[in-house]
Amino acid sequence: MKTQDLIKLSTRMFKARASRTLLTILGMGIGIGAILFLVALGYGLQRTLLKALTTSESLLTVDVLPDKEAGLHITPERLNEFSGMEEVAEVSPAVDLPAKVKFGELTSDAVAVFVRPSFLKLGGMKTLGGELLGGNNEQGIVISSALAKVFDQEPSEIIGKTFIFSLSPPEESEEEEEGKIISIDTPFEIIGVVESGDTLFYAQDSSISQLLTFSEYSQVKVKCRSSSNVNQVKSQLSSAGFLVSALSEKVEEINKLFKIINFILALFGIVALSVSAVGMFNTMTVTLLERIQEIGIMKAVGASSRDIFWVFITESTVMGFFGGLSGIVLGIVVGKIFNLGINFIAARFGGQSVELFYFPPWFVLLVLIFAVTVGFATGIIPARRASIIDPLKALQYK
Repeated sequence: MKTQDLIKLSTRMFKARASRTLLTILGMGIGIGAILFLVALGYGLQRTLLKALTTSESLLTVDVLPDKEAGLHITPERLNEFSGMEEVAEVSPAVDLPAKVKFGELTSDAVAVFVRPSFLKLGGMKTLGGELLGGNNEQGIVISSALAKVFDQEPSEIIGKTFIFSLSPPEESEEEEEGKIISIDTPFEIIGVVESGDTLFYAQDSSISQLLTFSEYSQVKVKCRSSSNVNQVKSQLSSAGFLVSALSEKVEEINKLFKIINFILALFGIVALSVSAVGMFNTMTVTLLERIQEIGIMKAVGASSRDIFWVFITESTVMGFFGGLSGIVLGIVVGKIFNLGINFIAARFGGQSVELFYFPPWFVLLVLIFAVTVGFATGIIPARRASIIDPLKALQYK
């Protein structure tokens, strides 16, 4: 049988049994749409979470802490050793000091974190308002959302305002031995606010370099040259006795968790698809019973059992294909509508808009292939039965 004849015979169902065929395709579409909707929700939540937690630089960064109980400190000499590692592109240290902050008439205890401008970027920090440290503004500071809340200020309101602070110097400094407190009388301008539950602020270490020199650091962020170097750098620093961690570890854990979540969501969709597949099998079986005489005539005029088999297989595969297409459209449209509804509600309550659904092109293609495969598999038994029908009995069938 010629290919064009096969296609013509296989698509007659859209004219001869239009309602039944369209309902079968719709049923398949609902099952496919359910899979796409649920799994896209999982991918969307995963993508939103990772986007909020990470940046390209933070995924290359290893956090290093001293092990003070073992007498292991991060000194400038150690910092130079880190910088000299072949796999390391950059190091960015930080020093934490107790501080008292005065904002207008209000005073609060806080932690002052003196860093290089790159520290916040390597940590993957993002502002709720304003900008991160950088540029020539040494008197600019970035505060936590918790500190802004202490002063009863919204992130957008506190940007551009100033405060002064005093520091308790490190234990090893002469000032600490004399029991002195270092007062910083120069006002520092708040240029940004980051999300944090701790009352702290970040300032450039160069802003107090004339008042304090640091003989050791509280922590260091080590940026690797590539993602393939992260585990190697972690291993080397851990072997040296330092406490190390990396955001990439959390990302791996999140990805593993969402693989399980996506699998469970896909199972719910497959249940709906199974019902649709049973409906398609029923449609093909009824079609077989209705076309027994037609099969007898086709065999009488020369059609082989193989030709009959492929007519039925092609019919079910075509229905699977169009069921997959309709399911993809249905899943994407419903997902977009659902997302618009959630964002509308979020906007009403002052929240931020998010993309809850993500449809990876490879997954959309995989869903379509899966739908075609289900259609093909559903038609095998009816096609097999049709191909072995005796033409004489078929012509006598009523």
